[in-house]
Amino acid sequence: MKNVEQIIDDPTVIFIFKEPEILRPPIMKIDDGTFGYTKDSILLKNINLRIDMETRTAIVGGNGVGKTTLLKILKGDLELHDGFIYRHNRLRVSYFTQTHIDSLDLRLSPLEQMIENYKGFSSEAFRNHLGSFGVTGDMALRPMYLLSGGQKSRVAFAIAVWTNPHIMIMDEPSNHLDLDAINALIIALRNYQGGILMVSHDQHLISSVCTEIMYVKNNRLKRFKGNFEGYK
Repeated sequence: MKNVEQIIDDPTVIFIFKEPEILRPPIMKIDDGTFGYTKDSILLKNINLRIDMETRTAIVGGNGVGKTTLLKILKGDLELHDGFIYRHNRLRVSYFTQTHIDSLDLRLSPLEQMIENYKGFSSEAFRNHLGSFGVTGDMALRPMYLLSGGQKSRVAFAIAVWTNPHIMIMDEPSNHLDLDAINALIIALRNYQGGILMVSHDQHLISSVCTEIMYVKNNRLKRFKGNFEGYK
């Protein structure tokens, strides 16, 4: 059998999100938005959503109801059929989804991936940034196929928030993270000074971070008056 290198051990798990400058609201919103992948099949209708730097919102609901589609609309990957979407002209948004992890080039090191994604910055700046997510020493310099799923997820987080966003939009951010990493993420999100909108099924994460729950049902986005336990 071919010898393979040992997967790098990970003694510490940290997440540190920098503090963005304050933008006055509104900074992102959808008014009376309607979307469908075909004209005869409406997935979301009369959507009203506002995201400011104080936002701590979880979006929940069954599979296939349009949660991820809503995130793609906010990102600009999809356009509303009807309604209005507004983004502040100085707004920076990070989107963390499963595709960020899947798009990593596992032949590259985390440092090489940062250099590939963002031109014109020093290696030292990238290494300091990766260190904010516990990606230090050999871990930052060795090929990512040697990293665990949780370590790759932290590299993807570091890449996603390099721009120091005012809003973080996340789709199942706790996937691939063990309990220690989830708790580190919770602490970082609690200290983060920007807005948070997440799609998640993780009750511990939602209950620890979010102050508002919205759910998608019958093509509409509605606010739930209660906590996640009440929603269940």
